[in-house]
Amino acid sequence: MAKYVAARKAVEFVEGGMRVGLGTGSTAAWMVRCLGQRVREEGLRITGVPTSSRTAALARAEGIEVVTLDEARWLDLTIDGTDEFDAELNLIKGGGGALLHEKIVATASDRMVVIADAGKEVTRLGAFPLPVEVIGFGWQTTRALVEEMLVALDVLGREVALRMDGDRPYTTDEGNRILDLHLGRIGNARQLALALNQVPGVVENGLFVDICDRVVIGYGDGRVEMRDIASGAVEHGRLDLAETTNVFSDLGR
Repeated sequence: MAKYVAARKAVEFVEGGMRVGLGTGSTAAWMVRCLGQRVREEGLRITGVPTSSRTAALARAEGIEVVTLDEARWLDLTIDGTDEFDAELNLIKGGGGALLHEKIVATASDRMVVIADAGKEVTRLGAFPLPVEVIGFGWQTTRALVEEMLVALDVLGREVALRMDGDRPYTTDEGNRILDLHLGRIGNARQLALALNQVPGVVENGLFVDICDRVVIGYGDGRVEMRDIASGAVEHGRLDLAETTNVFSDLGR
């Protein structure tokens, strides 16, 4: 319910004619469904740029026009979920495996709005494993280089694990693999993000620093909180849960 509340509020930022980046993950899926509802019921006309094949399929099923980022060129807004966020709206993303596309789409947007339940807020990033996308060639060497690099950085743990999909390595939409870094605490997210991307074999990392403009936080009782990083403004609202009686009835659609 908290994820739905955040998603429902966030789609209010979408206006007719916008080119909108569509995130990946369970919270972003609610956002796509809420956008689809506006398209069907209000006649909202938008163009969506999905960050994964899963999101693209859901958006088409919801009646949202889908194009590639190359076709859209630049976006008005991206709405996406997050695995963690801190007070400065720095994020860890990539639990769903789409961090590379998500970061490209987010940085090609005028604004990025992140939707999350209250449990995603942390004092310091790092409790959630940090995903790092790497190419398949020499990935074990890349992992060793990452482990060596972490020794000199302000992190609590240094375990690096290859993400698996059953008994096979997980494969991203770009055909790459993901290393999950179990760091416990990240002392300097900006420094770590820059250092990781200098390691040969690393394609991109899941630290989103200075990218998110606003976070919409949902609560299970219908409350919603919105924080703007530029102005420092904090707004509060509430969604009438009576309107959501059947909101979970079409999850199989």
